[in-house]
Amino acid sequence: MKEDDKLEFEWRKIGLTGPARKALVEAKLYKVSDLRRISLDELATLPGLGKSSIARIKVIMAAKKISFLRK
Repeated sequence: MKEDDKLEFEWRKIGLTGPARKALVEAKLYKVSDLRRISLDELATLPGLGKSSIARIKVIMAAKKISFLRK
């Protein structure tokens, strides 16, 4: 397994698109729990993350009781 594939594993598991996975990995966000370090506004500015990817991430975060950083 390539290094990029390992880093994208959790995002692939929840069904995010390639561009969305790449944007998250480039932002050093490798797991859903890493999203605690950023705000929803910051997430929305990442290139490659569209409305459907953000909606999917929010559902997974809610299920895991994880919140975005509040600024």
